[in-house]
Amino acid sequence: MNNIITKNILRFIVLILIQVLILNNIKFDGYLNPYFYIIFILLLPLETPKWLLLVSAFLLGLGVDFFMKSIGINAAASVLVAFIRPGLINYLSTGKDIEPNMHAGIKDFGFRWFFSYSLVLVFVHNFVLYFLDIFSFNEFFITFYKVLLGTAFTLFLIIISQYLFTNMKNK
Repeated sequence: MNNIITKNILRFIVLILIQVLILNNIKFDGYLNPYFYIIFILLLPLETPKWLLLVSAFLLGLGVDFFMKSIGINAAASVLVAFIRPGLINYLSTGKDIEPNMHAGIKDFGFRWFFSYSLVLVFVHNFVLYFLDIFSFNEFFITFYKVLLGTAFTLFLIIISQYLFTNMKNK
């Protein structure tokens, strides 16, 4: 138990640092900015209490907001993703056995499930983030284009990281 807590605290810190030091400096034509830090919320253990999930997501988003000098948009998008996550897991896992100590990753649920799960949550995160940032529907299609590109690139990074940093031997 203590090992899981330490691992998640370390993941929390490392993901914020990767986001603010590396990924926030990647922008192609102002349209493509990956928000990889969301993987922290996606990979939390399934038995994480809802209050802890929401608080962790808020602190994660707030940490990114602090370094990006934004005014809570990452925190708002992260909390919404954390709020939706349990319902989405229940919806996607109908008929599957959820056992203790399972993580919502490729190793425990397979590629197809993880892709659907990640796609929905990353899209919701990016949609809220980009539309709160612009705070207008005047440029809806341009902003939606940014959402789609950001979602695709973030999802690509998340799936690649699952294969690079997850031991698949036990599956």
